[in-house]
Amino acid sequence: MATATPAQEALRGQLLDAAEQVFYARGIQAVNMNELRTVAELPLRRIYQLFPSKDELVVAFLRRRHDRMMGAIEDHVADIQEPQARVLAIFDYLDEWFREPDFRGCPWMNAYGELGPTNPAVAAEVHHHQRAFRTLVTGIVTEAGYPHEVANAIYLLVEGSVATSAVQHTAGPAGEARRGAEMLLTSDR
Repeated sequence: MATATPAQEALRGQLLDAAEQVFYARGIQAVNMNELRTVAELPLRRIYQLFPSKDELVVAFLRRRHDRMMGAIEDHVADIQEPQARVLAIFDYLDEWFREPDFRGCPWMNAYGELGPTNPAVAAEVHHHQRAFRTLVTGIVTEAGYPHEVANAIYLLVEGSVATSAVQHTAGPAGEARRGAEMLLTSDR
């Protein structure tokens, strides 16, 4: 595979920005390539040069979103020294995310719900995200000195708050899950 030029990378970024906007807001199957072309302001031919199939574009969108989210959570907890506060900061991050006006739940679960059972590439990307996200969350908890069982329970609180927040259209589940995590953390000491 040839190395992309800076101009190609810029076009790729422009297309991924558009894909993220419309796929997340409306769903992957609801968006056709002509609509994507309009939002990206790129000719259809250029889109297919950058991503030969819609499936490849979906996987790239999920990968980029994964990298951004993982980095954002790591940054959010990086400067917090107190172990319990570091764990609880995950829920503060979620609260901020849930309050974004365009919040529509977990992009990976949304993609899996639409395509996963019939699309091995999307399913693999979703599974990769879930494993990595679980490792990140449980790692923060175990590094804070808590047992793996507590880490797993906190991970499930995180996932549950994302799903509940999307369905209820409110950021409230982040605070509720944070309080649940706080109880788990203090009961373990």
